[in-house]
Amino acid sequence: MDAEEPPITLVSKDGESFTVARKVAVMSELVKSTITDNEDEDESVTPEIPLPNVKSQVLQKVIEFCEHHLSDPMNEIEKPLKSKSMADVVQKWYADFVDLEQVLLFELILAANYMDIKPLLDLTCATVASMIKGKTPEEIRATFNITNDFTPEEEAQVRDENKWCESS
Repeated sequence: MDAEEPPITLVSKDGESFTVARKVAVMSELVKSTITDNEDEDESVTPEIPLPNVKSQVLQKVIEFCEHHLSDPMNEIEKPLKSKSMADVVQKWYADFVDLEQVLLFELILAANYMDIKPLLDLTCATVASMIKGKTPEEIRATFNITNDFTPEEEAQVRDENKWCESS
């Protein structure tokens, strides 16, 4: 950790504390603005930032991402995605990082959005997009365990109204 800047303590929803270097913590715009708002406080005290919407397991992954991103920034993700495989889109470490169970991946998306960490949000959303790319609606429903609540008539109507987007 930097000698000139005190570390930051991030506190998860379940009360677990994680002390990290300031440069890691300020990758989050939420944390950065919270620190800026409290700059007049005693500099020698390690600021404690509560993150009531982020579980410990997820915060640990967020910190792992931020620490790695500082030492080896992620390539920009091209849009639209050029491949279904994240390994073709970003460096190997980042592709491996998001090779997670869906529940944890979606919790990471929520945490990245809440904490306002754009590179992590881009990576996690691109991962979900890669899971959808090239699949039929039925395959997408199966992938994400989504029940079809359309009647066959409603589904036919929606398909008819949106034919323009399927011709690619």
